[in-house]
Amino acid sequence: MGIALDTARKALTTGDIPVGAVVLDPLGRVIAAGRNVRERDGDPTGHAEMVALQAAAAVRGQWRLDGCTLVVTLEPCTMCAGALVQARVDRLVFGAYDDKAGAVGSLWDVVRDRRLNHRLEVIVGVRAEECGAVLAEFFEQRRSEPG
Repeated sequence: MGIALDTARKALTTGDIPVGAVVLDPLGRVIAAGRNVRERDGDPTGHAEMVALQAAAAVRGQWRLDGCTLVVTLEPCTMCAGALVQARVDRLVFGAYDDKAGAVGSLWDVVRDRRLNHRLEVIVGVRAEECGAVLAEFFEQRRSEPG
């Protein structure tokens, strides 16, 4: 989670919401990292999870990420949760819940939906306070900016 948090903080330089993600291979080695780049790239799919999954698929040379774990600072949205299922990721670890858009227990639970062809193990609340604090600081600064 420390690497994901460091990656999230890099998003602050581009005005993106500070979310960071890393993909671990089956041996626990970091093979990819991603941060939000929606603002920087003007890309609606530029979520940290999507960036990390795409990079991991490139490293592995295939779209199937079975045996891998995605670690992310914020609960994934529906798009990202769906991508985790589609990529056949085995495990998801996340820090802070997202009460407004979360799709892994807050509003929906896409990754454990029995109607889908793949379900993930989910570990929640890892360094949750720290993950939430990075986001809270970002939004506090944003609200205090003029205009």
